[in-house]
Amino acid sequence: MQDLSNETMVHVKKEKVQYLQFRALLEYQDKVQHAYTIKKSEQNYAALYQALDLKLEGLRQIEQQAHSNRVEIVEEKEQIYTNIDGLLTNQKGISLILRFADCTPILFYDPKKNVIGNIHSGWRGTVQKIAQKGAIQLLKKYDCKVENLLCFLGPCIAQCHFEVGKEVKEIFEATFSYLGNLEPIIKRKEETEEEKYFIDTTAINRKLLEEMGILPKHIIQSNICTVCHAEQLHSYRAQKEKAGRNIALIALKEK
Repeated sequence: MQDLSNETMVHVKKEKVQYLQFRALLEYQDKVQHAYTIKKSEQNYAALYQALDLKLEGLRQIEQQAHSNRVEIVEEKEQIYTNIDGLLTNQKGISLILRFADCTPILFYDPKKNVIGNIHSGWRGTVQKIAQKGAIQLLKKYDCKVENLLCFLGPCIAQCHFEVGKEVKEIFEATFSYLGNLEPIIKRKEETEEEKYFIDTTAINRKLLEEMGILPKHIIQSNICTVCHAEQLHSYRAQKEKAGRNIALIALKEK
């Protein structure tokens, strides 16, 4: 299996589980743990939790994600969530888990307030600016300072494979024209009579976070495309209905 490690990510390979981690977030692993699973590893929560030194009973996941801009605060382990796409907490021992198969995982961590967030941003969520909504709630609920927020954009479908038609392209243009020149973000597909375009949703999420005042150096990209690495990562664009889901997890450690 190809090693997916790069300048921002580490590919961890253990006996029963494999996952990706952000190098910059590992600097805080005494307080927070995180992972983005490789294929089949998401089926083995026990091995994943053991590898991350977390307690399995702290698992908290959304039963159904909805490609929305709904973000909820998690205050108790027993809470159940459905039809939302973001979780935030300052409670130790609670693991925030979302599922992905091309959409963008956005992990938040404030090392000053010891607060975490996990956001699922598909193209619809990106258009609804769910990344900003998650950041705003962190600032309001936990009194976080924008200059302290760390943001991690996980593996997702990259511009090289996120091909859309005219209708979706026009939605992005109408929503984000205020950001200025969109030519690097929305590119016309060449050598075809059809109106097809490639959109860079990672770049848009970065711009949305920077618009909030989050420091560019605090926005870390995985630079891993799920379609390019569909043999190791689940990708709906590559595998359609056969695609499983990658797990993005972040948790505040109890000890």
